[in-house]
Amino acid sequence: MAETKTNLSEFDPVWSRIMDEAEDAVQEEPLLGGMVHYSVLHHPTIERALSYRIAVKLTSGEISEQILREICDEAYASDPELALAARADIVAVYERDPACHRFLQPLLFFKGFQALQSYRVANWLFRQGRRDLAFLFQMRCSEVFGVDIHPAAHIGRGIMIDHAHSIVIGETARVGNNVSMLHSVTLGGTGKEEEDRHPKIGDGVLIGAGAKVLGNIRVGSCSRIAAGSVVLDEVPPCKTVAGVPARIVGEAGCDQPSVSMDHLFGGTASDP
Repeated sequence: MAETKTNLSEFDPVWSRIMDEAEDAVQEEPLLGGMVHYSVLHHPTIERALSYRIAVKLTSGEISEQILREICDEAYASDPELALAARADIVAVYERDPACHRFLQPLLFFKGFQALQSYRVANWLFRQGRRDLAFLFQMRCSEVFGVDIHPAAHIGRGIMIDHAHSIVIGETARVGNNVSMLHSVTLGGTGKEEEDRHPKIGDGVLIGAGAKVLGNIRVGSCSRIAAGSVVLDEVPPCKTVAGVPARIVGEAGCDQPSVSMDHLFGGTASDP
C-alpha cells in the first residue's frame, strides 16, 4: 500500500491529495468512515473512485450499480481525457468556490461536480454511438442532481458549476475551458429548429445565477454574464453584459472572470 501511494504521489498529485484528505476525514468523523472508505480509500485510482461514485448516485430500479460501474470503468479505460478533465474540474472548484476547503469535497458532496462527471461519461457513450445508454445517464443525472446536460453537448476542462440546481445545457451547446457558472443557468435554443441552435461559450467565461443564453450565438472568451440576464445576441470577448435582454454594460474587469468569480460591475454602461 505504501509503495502504491508513493507512485500515486509522484504521478497523480490530485488523487494523492484526495487520499490524504480522506484519511484525515475518517479520523475527524468516524461515522463517515464507511462512506469514505467505499468512495475513496478502497480504490487504487481516481478513475475507479469516479466510477464508483457515479454508479452509486445514478443507480435505480431500472439499472444496477454494478452495470453502471462497468460502463464507467470502460469509459475511463477507453478515454483518459475523462479523468484528466475531472482532475481539472476538482482543482477549479477548489480554487474558485470559497465553500470548498478540500479536494475531497467535490468528489463526495458537490452535485455540480458529480453531475458534470456523469455527463462526461454520457458524452463518451454518445460519441461511441451508444445513444440510448447516454440518454439514460442524462435522465438519471436530471432526476438525481437537477442538472440536465444533453450528452451531445461539448464541455471543456476546468469547469466549476456552483450549487448546480436547475442547470440546462442543450444538445449543440459548446462550453470552453475554465468556465464558471452558477445555479439555474440555461444554455438553450429559441425555437424548434433541429440544426446548430445552442450557445457557444468561450474560455474563461463567468455566467451568473439564473442567466439564460439562448440561440446559436457566441459568448466571447473572458466575458461576464450578470445574474438573471437573458442573452440573445453575441457577446464580444472581455465584456460584461446584463439585463433583459442583455446589453454590454462595461468591460469584464479582469483577465479571468471565471477564476476571480467577481460578479460586481461598475463600469460605464454602453448606449442602449
